[in-house]
Amino acid sequence: MKPSHLPKVRDQVAGHLSDPDGWVLRGSGVTVAEMAPTVTALRSSTLYWVTPDMAALAMSSGTQLEAARWATADQAAPCGLVVFDGGIGHFAAHGIEVPVDACSWGPGQEGNCVVGLWANRRRFEAVVSPAERLPPLVPLGGHELPVTAGPVPMAQLPAGVPRPVMASLAAAWLLMRQPTLVDRRTEQPDRSVRRAYARQDRPIPDVTIVDLRRQYVPDVQEPDGVDTGRYRWL
Repeated sequence: MKPSHLPKVRDQVAGHLSDPDGWVLRGSGVTVAEMAPTVTALRSSTLYWVTPDMAALAMSSGTQLEAARWATADQAAPCGLVVFDGGIGHFAAHGIEVPVDACSWGPGQEGNCVVGLWANRRRFEAVVSPAERLPPLVPLGGHELPVTAGPVPMAQLPAGVPRPVMASLAAAWLLMRQPTLVDRRTEQPDRSVRRAYARQDRPIPDVTIVDLRRQYVPDVQEPDGVDTGRYRWL
């Protein structure tokens, strides 16, 4: 998967979530009507691609983030889908550690924020080995997070929420708003996708690529050759 593939991937995933006979709904017991708000938010989401260095920094920063706000003003966009190149941790399901490669978010009930976790199909199949074709991003579950005036301690998130992953997402939102630290550029989808959108009279979505500025790329080695993985800005 590449950044230019993300609009097509998003449409394929939305199609799977709208198919009552597909693997996703058939396996979860969720109806098309119940899934409709998620599909609507997904189709209108702003698309992001986070590079490996940026994803690693978000995970590192998330371990030090004790609390976060989940309000729209604190999000990167009102509805979004972000792919973390290299992943952003794991989600425990039925005794299996499944890699988390992407997060989506949008409005939930009673003003809450719903965060969805997704796995890259190839990495998911490496640990689960399903018997049928899956969407390019496999849904791992959605979690409704409270929107409050003040930050919510990570320790007080609802039971079952993978706190390290959520902390990494919140840290990524914070880092993405720091122009002195982050480089942002846009990439258009592949030509075939642009043509398909034009035929359907749909606006062609850009993908925002989020990367660390070069001067903040991790120092891989100290003078004595020891691998540190530290970031210059720290």
